[in-house]
Amino acid sequence: MTHFKDLNLNTPLYNALEDLGFTTPTPIQAEAFNVVSSGKDMVGIAQTGTGKTFGYMLPILKNLKFSTQDAPRILILVPTRELVVQVVDDIENLSKYMNIRVLGIYGGTNINTQKKAIADGLDILVATPGRFYDLALSRVLQLKSIQRLVIDEVDVMLDLGFRHQLINIFDILPERRQNIMFSATMTHDVDVMISEFFKSPERVSIAVSGTPLENISQHRYTVPNFYTKVNLLVHLLQDEHTFNKVLIFIGYKKLADLLFEKLETTFPDSCCVIHSNKTQNYRLRSIEQFRNGENRILLATDVMARGLDIDSISHVINFDTPDFPENYMHRIGRTGRAEREGESILFSTEAELESLEKIEELMNLPIPFTELPEEVEISTELIEEERPQIKEHHNPIKRNMDEAGAAFHEKSEKNSKENLGGSYKFKIAAKYKKPKTRGDKNYNKRNKK
Repeated sequence: MTHFKDLNLNTPLYNALEDLGFTTPTPIQAEAFNVVSSGKDMVGIAQTGTGKTFGYMLPILKNLKFSTQDAPRILILVPTRELVVQVVDDIENLSKYMNIRVLGIYGGTNINTQKKAIADGLDILVATPGRFYDLALSRVLQLKSIQRLVIDEVDVMLDLGFRHQLINIFDILPERRQNIMFSATMTHDVDVMISEFFKSPERVSIAVSGTPLENISQHRYTVPNFYTKVNLLVHLLQDEHTFNKVLIFIGYKKLADLLFEKLETTFPDSCCVIHSNKTQNYRLRSIEQFRNGENRILLATDVMARGLDIDSISHVINFDTPDFPENYMHRIGRTGRAEREGESILFSTEAELESLEKIEELMNLPIPFTELPEEVEISTELIEEERPQIKEHHNPIKRNMDEAGAAFHEKSEKNSKENLGGSYKFKIAAKYKKPKTRGDKNYNKRNKK
Protein backbone atom coordinates (compact mmCIF):
# COMPACT_ATOMS: atom_id res chain seq x y z
CA MET A 1 0.00 0.00 0.00
CA THR A 2 1.40 3.38 -0.93
CA HIS A 3 -1.38 5.76 0.01
CA PHE A 4 -3.92 6.22 2.81
CA LYS A 5 -6.68 6.05 0.18
CA ASP A 6 -5.85 2.35 -0.20
CA LEU A 7 -7.02 1.82 3.40
CA ASN A 8 -10.61 2.80 2.51
CA LEU A 9 -10.97 5.28 5.37
CA ASN A 10 -13.92 7.63 5.81
CA THR A 11 -14.03 11.29 4.80
CA PRO A 12 -13.52 12.79 8.30
CA LEU A 13 -10.30 10.78 8.71
CA TYR A 14 -9.05 11.74 5.22
CA ASN A 15 -9.68 15.41 6.04
CA ALA A 16 -7.79 15.10 9.35
CA LEU A 17 -4.83 13.34 7.68
CA GLU A 18 -4.74 16.05 5.01
CA ASP A 19 -4.62 18.74 7.70
CA LEU A 20 -1.72 16.88 9.35
CA GLY A 21 0.09 16.61 6.02
CA PHE A 22 0.16 12.78 5.93
CA THR A 23 -0.38 10.99 2.62
CA THR A 24 1.51 7.69 2.97
CA PRO A 25 1.06 5.12 5.77
CA THR A 26 4.14 3.69 7.48
CA PRO A 27 4.64 -0.11 7.23
CA ILE A 28 3.15 -0.77 10.70
CA GLN A 29 0.11 1.39 9.88
CA ALA A 30 -0.49 -0.44 6.60
CA GLU A 31 0.06 -3.94 8.06
CA ALA A 32 -1.95 -3.42 11.26
CA PHE A 33 -5.01 -1.81 9.67
CA ASN A 34 -6.84 -4.91 8.46
CA VAL A 35 -5.94 -6.98 11.53
CA VAL A 36 -7.27 -4.38 13.98
CA SER A 37 -10.36 -3.85 11.79
CA SER A 38 -11.09 -7.61 11.83
CA GLY A 39 -11.58 -7.65 15.59
CA LYS A 40 -8.86 -10.29 16.19
CA ASP A 41 -6.38 -10.01 19.04
CA MET A 42 -3.19 -8.48 17.68
CA VAL A 43 0.43 -8.03 18.75
CA GLY A 44 2.36 -5.37 16.86
CA ILE A 45 6.16 -5.21 17.05
CA ALA A 46 7.73 -2.10 15.56
CA GLN A 47 10.44 0.32 16.54
CA THR A 48 9.72 3.66 18.11
CA GLY A 49 9.19 6.38 15.54
CA THR A 50 7.28 4.19 13.10
CA GLY A 51 3.77 5.55 13.80
CA LYS A 52 2.31 2.86 16.09
CA THR A 53 -0.30 5.23 17.60
CA PHE A 54 -1.90 5.94 14.22
CA GLY A 55 -1.44 2.24 13.45
CA TYR A 56 -4.15 1.28 15.95
CA MET A 57 -6.17 4.52 16.03
CA LEU A 58 -7.01 4.72 12.29
CA PRO A 59 -8.92 1.39 12.19
CA ILE A 60 -10.47 2.02 15.62
CA LEU A 61 -11.78 5.47 14.67
CA LYS A 62 -13.02 4.23 11.29
CA ASN A 63 -15.19 1.60 12.99
CA LEU A 64 -16.25 3.66 16.04
CA LYS A 65 -19.88 4.62 15.55
CA PHE A 66 -21.47 7.68 17.11
CA SER A 67 -23.01 6.97 20.52
CA THR A 68 -24.59 8.97 23.34
CA GLN A 69 -23.76 6.45 26.06
CA ASP A 70 -21.56 7.69 28.90
CA ALA A 71 -19.33 4.64 29.52
CA PRO A 72 -16.10 4.33 27.48
CA ARG A 73 -15.90 1.84 24.62
CA ILE A 74 -12.14 2.02 23.93
CA LEU A 75 -9.45 1.75 26.64
CA ILE A 76 -5.82 2.64 25.85
CA LEU A 77 -3.18 1.99 28.52
CA VAL A 78 0.24 3.65 28.32
CA PRO A 79 3.13 3.65 30.83
CA THR A 80 3.71 7.37 31.51
CA ARG A 81 1.75 10.57 31.99
CA GLU A 82 3.58 12.23 29.10
CA LEU A 83 2.39 9.47 26.76
CA VAL A 84 -1.19 9.93 27.97
CA VAL A 85 -1.03 13.59 26.95
CA GLN A 86 0.59 12.74 23.61
CA VAL A 87 -1.86 9.95 22.67
CA VAL A 88 -4.86 12.13 23.60
CA ASP A 89 -3.43 14.88 21.40
CA ASP A 90 -2.98 12.42 18.49
CA ILE A 91 -6.54 11.13 18.84
CA GLU A 92 -7.96 14.66 18.96
CA ASN A 93 -6.05 15.53 15.77
CA LEU A 94 -7.30 12.40 13.99
CA SER A 95 -10.92 12.80 15.18
CA LYS A 96 -11.02 16.53 14.44
CA TYR A 97 -14.01 16.10 12.09
CA MET A 98 -15.72 13.38 14.16
CA ASN A 99 -17.99 13.61 17.19
CA ILE A 100 -15.71 11.62 19.51
CA ARG A 101 -15.15 12.24 23.23
CA VAL A 102 -11.66 11.37 24.49
CA LEU A 103 -10.23 11.72 28.00
CA GLY A 104 -6.75 11.19 29.45
CA ILE A 105 -6.23 10.26 33.10
CA TYR A 106 -3.06 9.73 35.16
CA GLY A 107 -1.83 9.93 38.72
CA GLY A 108 -0.43 13.00 40.46
CA THR A 109 -3.54 15.09 39.73
CA ASN A 110 -6.89 15.57 41.47
CA ILE A 111 -8.84 12.31 41.20
CA ASN A 112 -12.17 14.05 41.92
CA THR A 113 -11.76 16.26 38.84
CA GLN A 114 -11.17 13.11 36.80
CA LYS A 115 -14.24 11.44 38.31
CA LYS A 116 -16.37 14.40 37.22
CA ALA A 117 -14.92 14.28 33.68
CA ILE A 118 -15.72 10.54 33.46
CA ALA A 119 -19.28 11.13 34.71
CA ASP A 120 -19.79 13.65 31.88
CA GLY A 121 -19.37 10.77 29.39
CA LEU A 122 -16.65 9.65 26.99
CA ASP A 123 -15.90 7.26 24.13
CA ILE A 124 -12.14 6.72 24.39
CA LEU A 125 -10.18 6.59 27.65
CA VAL A 126 -6.37 6.91 27.68
CA ALA A 127 -4.84 6.09 31.05
CA THR A 128 -1.87 4.97 33.08
CA PRO A 129 -2.57 1.59 34.76
CA GLY A 130 -2.44 2.80 38.37
CA ARG A 131 -4.92 5.65 38.10
CA PHE A 132 -7.24 3.62 35.84
CA TYR A 133 -7.41 0.81 38.42
CA ASP A 134 -8.11 3.29 41.24
CA LEU A 135 -11.02 4.80 39.31
CA ALA A 136 -12.36 1.37 38.32
CA LEU A 137 -12.41 0.26 41.96
CA SER A 138 -14.25 3.45 42.97
CA ARG A 139 -17.11 2.33 40.67
CA VAL A 140 -17.25 5.75 38.97
CA LEU A 141 -15.79 4.09 35.87
CA GLN A 142 -18.13 1.57 34.25
CA LEU A 143 -16.25 -1.05 32.23
CA LYS A 144 -19.03 -3.21 30.77
CA SER A 145 -19.06 -1.29 27.46
CA ILE A 146 -15.34 -1.59 26.70
CA GLN A 147 -14.95 -3.32 23.33
CA ARG A 148 -11.24 -2.84 22.65
CA LEU A 149 -8.22 -2.76 24.95
CA VAL A 150 -4.99 -1.27 23.58
CA ILE A 151 -1.75 -1.61 25.56
CA ASP A 152 0.93 0.64 24.09
CA GLU A 153 4.65 0.36 24.96
CA VAL A 154 3.90 -2.81 26.92
CA ASP A 155 7.60 -3.68 27.34
CA VAL A 156 8.12 -0.40 29.22
CA MET A 157 5.09 -1.13 31.42
CA LEU A 158 6.57 -4.47 32.43
CA ASP A 159 9.97 -2.86 33.04
CA LEU A 160 8.29 -0.33 35.34
CA GLY A 161 6.64 -3.10 37.38
CA PHE A 162 3.07 -2.77 36.10
CA ARG A 163 2.64 -6.53 35.51
CA HIS A 164 0.35 -7.17 38.51
CA GLN A 165 -1.73 -4.08 37.82
CA LEU A 166 -2.22 -5.21 34.22
CA ILE A 167 -3.31 -8.67 35.38
CA ASN A 168 -5.81 -7.06 37.79
CA ILE A 169 -7.14 -4.88 34.96
CA PHE A 170 -7.58 -7.93 32.69
CA ASP A 171 -9.68 -9.53 35.43
CA ILE A 172 -12.17 -6.65 35.73
CA LEU A 173 -12.64 -5.99 32.00
CA PRO A 174 -15.38 -7.71 29.96
CA GLU A 175 -14.26 -11.08 28.61
CA ARG A 176 -15.58 -10.36 25.14
CA ARG A 177 -13.19 -7.71 23.93
CA GLN A 178 -10.43 -7.23 21.40
CA ASN A 179 -6.90 -7.08 22.81
CA ILE A 180 -4.33 -5.01 20.90
CA MET A 181 -0.75 -4.80 22.12
CA PHE A 182 2.10 -2.73 20.69
CA SER A 183 5.71 -3.00 21.73
CA ALA A 184 9.12 -2.02 20.41
CA THR A 185 10.70 -5.25 21.70
CA MET A 186 9.52 -8.81 22.17
CA THR A 187 10.90 -9.69 25.60
CA HIS A 188 10.25 -12.90 27.54
CA ASP A 189 7.84 -11.07 29.89
CA VAL A 190 5.85 -9.72 26.94
CA ASP A 191 5.66 -13.19 25.42
CA VAL A 192 4.39 -14.69 28.70
CA MET A 193 1.65 -12.05 29.00
CA ILE A 194 0.51 -12.67 25.42
CA SER A 195 0.29 -16.43 25.93
CA GLU A 196 -1.70 -16.00 29.18
CA PHE A 197 -4.27 -13.40 28.17
CA PHE A 198 -4.56 -13.21 24.38
CA LYS A 199 -6.69 -15.51 22.23
CA SER A 200 -4.78 -16.72 19.16
CA PRO A 201 -3.35 -13.28 18.44
CA GLU A 202 -2.11 -12.34 15.00
CA ARG A 203 1.42 -10.96 15.07
CA VAL A 204 2.52 -8.05 12.92
CA SER A 205 6.28 -7.56 13.11
CA ILE A 206 7.82 -4.82 11.01
CA ALA A 207 11.41 -4.93 12.22
CA VAL A 208 13.34 -6.85 14.85
CA SER A 209 14.33 -4.80 17.88
CA GLY A 210 17.96 -4.52 16.85
CA THR A 211 17.41 -3.27 13.32
CA PRO A 212 18.75 0.29 13.11
CA LEU A 213 16.62 2.78 11.25
CA GLU A 214 18.19 3.38 7.85
CA ASN A 215 17.77 7.15 7.92
CA ILE A 216 19.74 7.60 11.17
CA SER A 217 23.50 8.05 10.90
CA GLN A 218 25.45 6.92 13.99
CA HIS A 219 28.90 7.58 15.40
CA ARG A 220 30.60 7.41 18.77
CA TYR A 221 33.35 8.87 20.93
CA THR A 222 35.42 7.18 23.63
CA VAL A 223 35.58 9.65 26.52
CA PRO A 224 37.47 9.10 29.82
CA ASN A 225 34.98 10.52 32.36
CA PHE A 226 31.85 12.57 33.10
CA TYR A 227 33.40 16.03 33.00
CA THR A 228 35.23 15.32 29.74
CA LYS A 229 31.86 14.24 28.34
CA VAL A 230 30.50 17.63 29.47
CA ASN A 231 33.36 19.40 27.68
CA LEU A 232 32.74 17.39 24.48
CA LEU A 233 29.00 18.05 24.67
CA VAL A 234 29.52 21.80 25.10
CA HIS A 235 31.93 21.78 22.15
CA LEU A 236 29.35 20.08 19.90
CA LEU A 237 26.43 22.23 21.02
CA GLN A 238 28.30 25.45 20.19
CA ASP A 239 27.25 24.80 16.58
CA GLU A 240 23.66 25.97 16.99
CA HIS A 241 22.87 25.72 13.28
CA THR A 242 23.72 21.98 13.05
CA PHE A 243 22.59 21.02 16.58
CA ASN A 244 19.31 22.90 16.37
CA LYS A 245 17.03 20.45 18.26
CA VAL A 246 18.94 18.05 20.49
CA LEU A 247 17.61 15.33 22.79
CA ILE A 248 20.23 14.19 25.32
CA PHE A 249 19.75 10.88 27.13
CA ILE A 250 21.34 10.23 30.50
CA GLY A 251 20.74 7.18 32.67
CA TYR A 252 20.21 8.65 36.17
CA LYS A 253 18.20 11.52 37.63
CA LYS A 254 21.05 12.79 39.81
CA LEU A 255 23.43 13.04 36.84
CA ALA A 256 20.69 14.61 34.70
CA ASP A 257 20.37 17.45 37.22
CA LEU A 258 24.16 17.85 37.41
CA LEU A 259 24.49 17.96 33.61
CA PHE A 260 21.60 20.44 33.38
CA GLU A 261 23.42 22.80 35.78
CA LYS A 262 26.60 22.63 33.67
CA LEU A 263 24.79 23.23 30.36
CA GLU A 264 22.57 26.00 31.72
CA THR A 265 25.74 27.94 32.64
CA THR A 266 27.01 27.84 29.04
CA PHE A 267 23.66 27.92 27.23
CA PRO A 268 21.31 29.96 29.44
CA ASP A 269 17.57 29.60 28.69
CA SER A 270 18.29 26.97 26.03
CA CYS A 271 17.93 23.80 28.13
CA CYS A 272 15.19 21.88 29.89
CA VAL A 273 15.20 18.55 31.72
CA ILE A 274 12.64 15.82 32.47
CA HIS A 275 12.81 12.92 34.91
CA SER A 276 10.46 11.34 37.45
CA ASN A 277 11.43 13.66 40.33
CA LYS A 278 10.17 16.71 38.42
CA THR A 279 6.56 17.77 38.88
CA GLN A 280 4.03 16.88 36.22
CA ASN A 281 3.51 20.50 35.17
CA TYR A 282 7.27 21.06 34.92
CA ARG A 283 7.73 17.96 32.74
CA LEU A 284 4.86 18.83 30.39
CA ARG A 285 6.03 22.43 30.14
CA SER A 286 9.60 21.32 29.36
CA ILE A 287 8.41 18.98 26.59
CA GLU A 288 6.18 21.67 25.10
CA GLN A 289 8.98 24.28 25.14
CA PHE A 290 11.29 21.81 23.40
CA ARG A 291 8.63 20.83 20.89
CA ASN A 292 7.89 24.50 20.07
CA GLY A 293 11.56 25.39 19.70
CA GLU A 294 11.71 27.69 22.74
CA ASN A 295 14.47 25.40 24.07
CA ARG A 296 16.78 23.59 21.64
CA ILE A 297 18.20 21.15 24.24
CA LEU A 298 16.17 18.59 26.23
CA LEU A 299 17.77 16.29 28.81
CA ALA A 300 15.83 13.15 29.67
CA THR A 301 16.11 9.80 31.39
CA ASP A 302 15.10 6.69 29.42
CA VAL A 303 11.65 6.15 30.94
CA MET A 304 10.55 9.77 30.57
CA ALA A 305 11.34 10.03 26.86
CA ARG A 306 10.10 6.58 25.83
CA GLY A 307 7.48 6.87 23.12
CA LEU A 308 7.51 10.67 22.94
CA ASP A 309 6.79 11.90 19.43
CA ILE A 310 8.61 15.18 18.86
CA ASP A 311 9.13 16.33 15.29
CA SER A 312 12.40 17.34 13.68
CA ILE A 313 14.88 16.28 16.38
CA SER A 314 18.22 16.88 14.66
CA HIS A 315 20.36 14.82 17.05
CA VAL A 316 20.02 12.25 19.79
CA ILE A 317 23.10 12.34 22.03
CA ASN A 318 23.62 9.34 24.32
CA PHE A 319 25.57 10.95 27.15
CA ASP A 320 26.07 7.48 28.59
CA THR A 321 25.98 4.00 27.06
CA PRO A 322 22.85 2.16 28.27
CA ASP A 323 23.29 -1.22 29.98
CA PHE A 324 20.48 -2.76 27.92
CA PRO A 325 21.07 -2.56 24.16
CA GLU A 326 17.32 -2.29 23.44
CA ASN A 327 17.31 1.05 25.29
CA TYR A 328 19.83 2.37 22.78
CA MET A 329 17.43 1.48 19.96
CA HIS A 330 14.57 3.30 21.71
CA ARG A 331 16.78 6.34 22.23
CA ILE A 332 17.95 6.75 18.65
CA GLY A 333 14.39 6.17 17.41
CA ARG A 334 13.53 9.66 18.71
CA THR A 335 15.32 11.16 15.69
CA GLY A 336 14.91 10.29 12.01
CA ARG A 337 11.13 10.06 12.46
CA ALA A 338 8.61 10.18 9.62
CA GLU A 339 11.33 9.30 7.09
CA ARG A 340 13.42 12.37 7.95
CA GLU A 341 17.19 12.20 8.30
CA GLY A 342 18.54 11.99 11.85
CA GLU A 343 21.83 11.63 13.67
CA SER A 344 22.83 9.72 16.81
CA ILE A 345 26.00 10.28 18.83
CA LEU A 346 27.18 7.91 21.58
CA PHE A 347 29.61 8.74 24.42
CA SER A 348 31.35 5.75 26.05
CA THR A 349 33.91 5.46 28.84
CA GLU A 350 36.24 2.47 29.18
CA ALA A 351 33.83 1.00 31.73
CA GLU A 352 30.97 1.23 29.20
CA LEU A 353 32.72 -0.53 26.31
CA GLU A 354 31.14 -3.88 27.24
CA SER A 355 27.67 -2.31 26.87
CA LEU A 356 28.78 -0.85 23.53
CA GLU A 357 29.70 -4.34 22.29
CA LYS A 358 26.23 -5.61 23.22
CA ILE A 359 24.62 -2.77 21.23
CA GLU A 360 26.73 -3.50 18.15
CA GLU A 361 25.98 -7.22 18.50
CA LEU A 362 22.23 -6.56 18.69
CA MET A 363 22.32 -4.33 15.60
CA ASN A 364 24.87 -6.56 13.85
CA LEU A 365 26.51 -3.31 12.91
CA PRO A 366 29.60 -1.50 14.26
CA ILE A 367 29.10 2.14 15.28
CA PRO A 368 31.77 4.24 13.51
CA PHE A 369 34.39 5.67 15.90
CA THR A 370 35.34 9.37 15.88
CA GLU A 371 38.43 10.85 17.56
CA LEU A 372 37.93 13.50 20.23
CA PRO A 373 38.42 17.00 18.78
CA GLU A 374 41.68 18.62 19.86
CA GLU A 375 39.77 21.59 21.32
CA VAL A 376 38.06 19.37 23.92
CA GLU A 377 39.82 19.55 27.28
CA ILE A 378 40.44 16.21 29.03
CA SER A 379 39.25 16.70 32.60
CA THR A 380 40.92 15.03 35.58
CA GLU A 381 37.99 15.75 37.89
CA LEU A 382 35.90 12.70 38.75
CA ILE A 383 32.37 12.40 40.03
CA GLU A 384 31.73 10.18 43.04
CA GLU A 385 30.73 7.15 40.92
CA GLU A 386 34.02 7.32 38.99
CA ARG A 387 36.39 7.56 41.97
CA PRO A 388 38.23 4.33 42.84
CA GLN A 389 36.89 2.54 45.88
CA ILE A 390 39.64 2.24 48.54
CA LYS A 391 39.54 -1.11 50.31
CA GLU A 392 41.59 -1.60 53.51
CA HIS A 393 43.02 -5.11 53.40
CA HIS A 394 45.05 -4.72 56.63
CA ASN A 395 45.39 -1.69 58.86
CA PRO A 396 47.69 -2.33 61.88
CA ILE A 397 46.43 0.81 63.63
CA LYS A 398 42.78 -0.12 63.27
CA ARG A 399 41.44 -1.79 66.42
CA ASN A 400 40.13 -5.34 66.22
CA MET A 401 36.37 -5.18 66.70
CA ASP A 402 36.62 -8.15 69.09
CA GLU A 403 38.90 -6.28 71.48
CA ALA A 404 37.49 -4.23 74.36
CA GLY A 405 37.76 -0.47 73.96
CA ALA A 406 38.88 2.10 76.53
CA ALA A 407 35.34 2.76 77.72
CA PHE A 408 34.75 -0.91 78.52
CA HIS A 409 34.44 -1.91 82.20
CA GLU A 410 33.25 -4.95 84.08
CA LYS A 411 29.93 -4.70 85.87
CA SER A 412 30.03 -4.27 89.63
CA GLU A 413 29.34 -7.35 91.72
CA LYS A 414 25.91 -6.17 92.83
CA ASN A 415 24.85 -5.47 89.22
CA SER A 416 26.18 -8.70 87.79
CA LYS A 417 23.56 -11.33 87.07
CA GLU A 418 23.80 -14.92 88.14
CA ASN A 419 22.02 -17.80 86.46
CA LEU A 420 20.18 -19.23 89.45
CA GLY A 421 18.53 -22.01 87.52
CA GLY A 422 15.77 -23.91 89.23
CA SER A 423 16.87 -22.90 92.74
CA TYR A 424 15.88 -19.28 92.20
CA LYS A 425 12.43 -19.57 93.81
CA PHE A 426 13.88 -21.22 96.91
CA LYS A 427 16.43 -18.43 97.43
CA ILE A 428 13.68 -15.81 97.12
CA ALA A 429 11.52 -17.74 99.57
CA ALA A 430 14.36 -17.90 102.09
CA LYS A 431 15.16 -14.17 101.69
CA TYR A 432 11.59 -12.93 102.21
CA LYS A 433 10.48 -15.73 104.60
CA LYS A 434 7.47 -16.59 102.45
CA PRO A 435 5.52 -19.68 103.43
CA LYS A 436 5.75 -22.76 101.25
CA THR A 437 1.99 -23.02 101.28
CA ARG A 438 -0.25 -19.98 101.14
CA GLY A 439 -2.22 -19.60 104.39
CA ASP A 440 0.00 -21.95 106.47
CA LYS A 441 -0.18 -19.80 109.62
CA ASN A 442 1.38 -22.43 111.88
CA TYR A 443 4.45 -22.53 109.63
CA ASN A 444 4.80 -18.78 109.90
CA LYS A 445 4.40 -18.79 113.70
CA ARG A 446 7.09 -21.44 114.08
CA ASN A 447 9.56 -19.42 112.01
CA LYS A 448 8.93 -16.22 114.03
CA LYS A 449 9.84 -17.86 117.38
